Amino acid sequence: MNDSACTIRNANPDEFQFIGNLMVDVYSALEGFPKPHEHPKYFEMLANVGELTTKPGTEILVAVLDETVVGAVVYFSDMQYYGSKGTATQEKNAAGFRLLAVDDKARGKGIGKLLTLTCLEKAKLQKQQQMIIHTTNAMKPAWNMYEAIGFQRSADLDFTHDGLDVFGLRYKF
Repeated sequence: MNDSACTIRNANPDEFQFIGNLMVDVYSALEGFPKPHEHPKYFEMLANVGELTTKPGTEILVAVLDETVVGAVVYFSDMQYYGSKGTATQEKNAAGFRLLAVDDKARGKGIGKLLTLTCLEKAKLQKQQQMIIHTTNAMKPAWNMYEAIGFQRSADLDFTHDGLDVFGLRYKF
């Protein structure tokens, strides 16, 4: 997908380390979100996000602005590889995405929305019936964007991870 200034494409393996660092920076800066010392395994997974692409149907999409990666998201065409707690990994005819991150310097330019819409477009082309995602209270701006796009709360997907409430959202095609 392409916006006049921003291009969305699959990440190259030589970008995985940069993307992992971007995700660690973005998530560790979220007010109200656990810090790396509180959830070391989660932040280790973020730092090594490229490893998720070894699972079938899993890819990292990046937003590129002025030849620089300014955002990324992990797309799952098969929910069994989604990697969350709760029931999401048992959803059928569904795709999902996780770990959406946009560089602080690129916020407010619609990059998160463009990444989200690209994931929805991929799922629709794959004839999925729904898109599953999760969010937290610390991610309210993203949560509001998801609902504006058409995602709806789906409490059956909620779970708690080490004291952090995680809320499910669902988009039906």
